[in-house]
Amino acid sequence: MAKAIKSIRRYQALYLMLLPGLAYYAVYRYAPMWGSVIAFKDFNIVDGIWSSPWANPWYKHFAYFYNSPYFGQILANTFLISLYKIVWGMPPGIILAMLIYEVRHARFKKWIQTVSYLPHFLSWVIIYGMVFAFLSETNGIVNRWLKDYIFHTVPFLTSTDWFRTILVGSEIWQSAGWSAIIYLAALAGIDPTLYEAARCDGAGRLRMLWHISLPGIRSVIVLLLILKLGHILDAGFDQIYIMYNVHVYPVSDIIDTWVFRVGLEQLNFSLGAAVGLFKSLIGLLLVVSANRIARRWGEGVW
Repeated sequence: MAKAIKSIRRYQALYLMLLPGLAYYAVYRYAPMWGSVIAFKDFNIVDGIWSSPWANPWYKHFAYFYNSPYFGQILANTFLISLYKIVWGMPPGIILAMLIYEVRHARFKKWIQTVSYLPHFLSWVIIYGMVFAFLSETNGIVNRWLKDYIFHTVPFLTSTDWFRTILVGSEIWQSAGWSAIIYLAALAGIDPTLYEAARCDGAGRLRMLWHISLPGIRSVIVLLLILKLGHILDAGFDQIYIMYNVHVYPVSDIIDTWVFRVGLEQLNFSLGAAVGLFKSLIGLLLVVSANRIARRWGEGVW
């Protein structure tokens, strides 16, 4: 005990810096967990959480979600959109980071980095405005070109064949530069003597990227993959809610948008809490499973 107190006194400045982060998670992450009880109640705003009657049976709202005729469709859409964003969204950030890392001109390197991560700070409303300006069937720049050259337009924003591609593509454009920052930090931590030894052995840049750079950031890639798997049921509510329309519901309606329409707009907060709890449990199982698989290759988070 005395040793612990001595350690705290020695590093008290670091512990003080840690307090705001702990307070954030305590207030906004852990404290709201007690509200999950409304998933098992027929919650009424007037009665409050504790005075609202318990649901009969206790799994009433879970069963309502499961028995919904749209359950299979929205669950499949959520998984597929999230999976596409992981499979197609992670490599561009890694590739961009490795390309920037290989740039030797400092000013050009900083300029590319700045330009690439600026889209991260744009809201999805602005991004949708840009997508609409390019892909609108009536006045979009792309469709004007298509009309001039192939004499017909393509309904990108209302087509079930194109909508997921637009979702994933806009997500990559918005997040690739920002995610590259993490990979660049990992690349900067690789021992430079490894590259020098590889050059002495006659290895070219591609060889060094494949045998030194990629293995050097493998742990970071695995960590981010595990974290993304934990949010696989969060397919991007903000983006989809702004971009989707009734024409693309069959391929774009996800759990969050369905809950927003059926649960929150109809003041069925118990349903929203039940689905949120369901998503959290699935995410927890996926994170634990992914971490166990990663530990077999010595790359687990814990």
